[in-house]
Amino acid sequence: MVDQSEAVISAPEMAAIEAARAEGRIIELLPLAAIDAEHLVRDRLAQDEDEMEALMASLRKRGQQMPIEVVALPRPGPNGETHGLVSGWRRLTALRRLTEEAGDPAFATARALVVTPDTAQDAYLAMVEENEIRVNLSHYERARVARKAMQEGVFPNQRAALQGLFGNATRSKRSKIGTFILLVESFDDVLRFPSAISEKLGLALARELVRDPGLSTEIRTALAEHAPDTALAEMRLLAAIVAARADRATHPEEPTEPRPVKAPRSAAVTRISDGLEMRFDARRGRIELSGAEATEDLVEALRGWLSERTASAERQRP
Repeated sequence: MVDQSEAVISAPEMAAIEAARAEGRIIELLPLAAIDAEHLVRDRLAQDEDEMEALMASLRKRGQQMPIEVVALPRPGPNGETHGLVSGWRRLTALRRLTEEAGDPAFATARALVVTPDTAQDAYLAMVEENEIRVNLSHYERARVARKAMQEGVFPNQRAALQGLFGNATRSKRSKIGTFILLVESFDDVLRFPSAISEKLGLALARELVRDPGLSTEIRTALAEHAPDTALAEMRLLAAIVAARADRATHPEEPTEPRPVKAPRSAAVTRISDGLEMRFDARRGRIELSGAEATEDLVEALRGWLSERTASAERQRP
């Protein structure tokens, strides 16, 4: 007769196991179907096929060496999912493709650490940090995840999202990511290869959008008409539009009728506070801020406000 007591786990042992599981120190085998890959808004927009093939080859040869990270869902998902993916999207995708292609049950489960982030902010940060280390994100992808996190109420505003997700980046880099948020708001539903937008092209696009919100309609129309099917074609189209705008600004067309000459107006000075003055020159179309409070933080705050204002104006267009 087998002594069944040998298989019984004591209360202290069970408590230790549960504590280790809560701290993410136990690797569990989870069915792929039990994992919701879209639990968080993914920050990777495109997956290099060569990299995916290399990862699948490694999994075939060595199996899954690095566990993914998941959280237990408070209630089952629409398809019975019990866990939500936090990090490891590429590994999970590769395992699912291997299962579909080979039908091998060896790939039907994933090795996973079940973690318990203190907040949703921590979960988003874990996802971003993994991809920043493994596959450097584009500015557009960084901006997209920041905007989605704001939409879901994870962060109260743009500045908090940028600081929370990219706190280790320089202030200049965070500022550029914030500028790209305007592109996400304007074109996320129509661009096919947004992660290919370079820093230079993205900043130029954002600058033109702030200058003329109507550019959004022009770009959306051009994308619909030309339907570029490669990243290179899409980038060339965007660059051509920006170049045409810059050319028109440098060489404006001669008016067909003489315009009335307006008397020059001197710049009006408004004192905002003891450390900040604003000068508005209507004739030259210029606003200047000066004083001790004219800092990079103020510039970043103004850029965020202008981006939100432009996006709001675009949404209100008929």
